[in-house]
Amino acid sequence: PPRVGASAVAPSAPVVEPMIHRLGDAYRSVVSSLAPTSTESRFVEAGTLTPEEFVQAGDQLTFKFGTWKWECGESSRRVGYLPADKQFLITRNVPCKDRVRALDYVLEHKTTMVDEWMLPETTDGGRASQGELRDVDDLTGDGAHGSGAADQGGPIIVAQDDFLDGPGNDLPDFSDLDAQLAEEDPAARAAAAGGGGIASGSGGYVVADAPDEHVSRTRTYDLSITYDKYYQTPRLWLFGYDEQGKPLKPELVYEDVLSEYVEKTVTVDPHPLTGTPTVSIHPCKHSLVMKKVVQDWIENGITPRHDLAIFVFLKFISGIVPTINYDFTMDIEF
Repeated sequence: PPRVGASAVAPSAPVVEPMIHRLGDAYRSVVSSLAPTSTESRFVEAGTLTPEEFVQAGDQLTFKFGTWKWECGESSRRVGYLPADKQFLITRNVPCKDRVRALDYVLEHKTTMVDEWMLPETTDGGRASQGELRDVDDLTGDGAHGSGAADQGGPIIVAQDDFLDGPGNDLPDFSDLDAQLAEEDPAARAAAAGGGGIASGSGGYVVADAPDEHVSRTRTYDLSITYDKYYQTPRLWLFGYDEQGKPLKPELVYEDVLSEYVEKTVTVDPHPLTGTPTVSIHPCKHSLVMKKVVQDWIENGITPRHDLAIFVFLKFISGIVPTINYDFTMDIEF
């Protein structure tokens, strides 16, 4: 079961007005319970996934990146339209070294809003048009670590062409996405290589460094992905821990979410498979973004593949939580 601390987390006032949010959740829960489970694929037409397609996409994620695992959840909370042993996906102990508030000034002065998504402007001498969408995860010029490069020389924002609404000739090439994905994420590769300061002495003994000698304590997150039957999309959940391993209160988790989205799309809800109050990114816009990606694939002669949907989902969600280093697909060229 996921590492959670229900007793340590008390839900704070959500950023969405509490009564409206609760009423909306109640309505969606009733509709989902009464509506039949979708079995006809509408990935191309609407950017949605059936439960079967969600499982196939999850299998791809766990195959490519060993830190992601399937979980079964509490037996009383499982749903019948997913396999009992594949109720949701989870990855644990994801590092989050920096607070996203370090980016707020940059975002406030150098971004625009397009369809309720906050997009950084380019600093490439005006070559890009104002309406061109850009990746948020490269704001500080250090895509692998979110923030941390603000003190260095050169432009603060190093923008990349985004796949949401950029010119056709600048769209990322997803045609070979499956081949481009690393077989294992960096954490798994380090473990396989015997990292962590372990060495073999001349006498055949294994000599290890002191456990905390090279450890830099930081916030960590357990990230989980569930299937939302109402919206028929993946949904991301964030459960954080401080530098001492104690669960973070929701208002502290908000420090690692871009403020523009905290005001609109982030809520605290019971996790559907554990019941623990958990910060979640609301899935109401997910299918629209995925539909746009699928359309761009088709326009560029790429055959859409639903089993790669979660990779794309994680990529655009990284723009909302840019300092949580869960995105191990950075070696994909964009």
